[in-house]
Amino acid sequence: MEMALPTFREKEYVETLLKAIRKRSDAPWSIMEICGGQTHAIARYRLEELLPANIRLIHGPGCPVCVTSESTVKEAIEIACMPNVIFTTFGDMLRVPGGGNSLMSVRAAGADVRMVYSPLDAVRLAAENPDREVVFFGIGFETTAPVHALAIQEASRLQLRNFSVLSSLVLVPPAIRELMKDPENQIQALLAAGHVCAVTGYHDYHQLALNNHLPVSITGFEPADILWGIYNCIDQLEKKEYSVRNAYSRMVKEEGNVRATSLMSRVFETCDREWRGLGVIPESGLRIRKDYELYDTSLRFKINLKESQENKECRSGEVLKGKITPFACPAFGTSCTPDHPLGAAMVSSEGACAAYFKYNPIIRK
Repeated sequence: MEMALPTFREKEYVETLLKAIRKRSDAPWSIMEICGGQTHAIARYRLEELLPANIRLIHGPGCPVCVTSESTVKEAIEIACMPNVIFTTFGDMLRVPGGGNSLMSVRAAGADVRMVYSPLDAVRLAAENPDREVVFFGIGFETTAPVHALAIQEASRLQLRNFSVLSSLVLVPPAIRELMKDPENQIQALLAAGHVCAVTGYHDYHQLALNNHLPVSITGFEPADILWGIYNCIDQLEKKEYSVRNAYSRMVKEEGNVRATSLMSRVFETCDREWRGLGVIPESGLRIRKDYELYDTSLRFKINLKESQENKECRSGEVLKGKITPFACPAFGTSCTPDHPLGAAMVSSEGACAAYFKYNPIIRK
């Protein structure tokens, strides 16, 4: 099927794609989206309700704020409370809980915690405040890793000795591979995140698709984008094909952004990383290479923390693995809300539980 998508929310294109999905799908299929932006688009436009009953969408660990481990958040909070530190981060990290506190709560108590829009803003602060330690909390998927690398290189160029990055950057393909190892996983196809693949390309996904018998569709974020991705997954499932299709070709190329990935590889190397709700996933994180270790916050401050403990009432780990929907968690919408999040999928506005809470008004009646 060929489908041009000049407008991505128009009713006729959405209806055309829905008809094509209904016509093409015979068996029941479960498809995971791996991006919080896609999860929110699905919830906002009520796409699940428009799909035929045999098509089930599974919401994966698609929010880097959500999967930042509690131990890393606690490390950030301890550093932020130190004298002479300016602690900087993106705004969505401010309210994430760690050890009973958050960066917002310690800021209210007097810590110098500042929201910035780019790690380059933190570099500028370090240049302007040579007598203060400026720390940037680096979170994100491969999408934001290049600008983190650029900030570290800029700090090196300026010969700043008071700037460092607390890296909690994570990689998508290792997380998918880990989810697929679970014998109870229900993932039959994958909508890969278009913004991640715009940076990295999708060459790594070919082997992932073949090894796991997993159809993959590189997918955008508008309603028609998502439905086009779903159609491509279903078409492969019905044909018993396991390959990668690019349903977001206006933004994504096979090779990705070569300059960005080259910059990432010069500054970062892979490492094991703990994901909130999922545990430690091998080779799923990015740490700062030895050549730039001067800018590694963990080496500079050396905070020793105990292993984090997940809230037992919350089942967000199962939500992140696609085993249950947020509605199946007993804490959802009661003891766990965006104002009082207990688990990974509610701590950020991009999490699956936060999306369900925002776009399903029945739970707030």
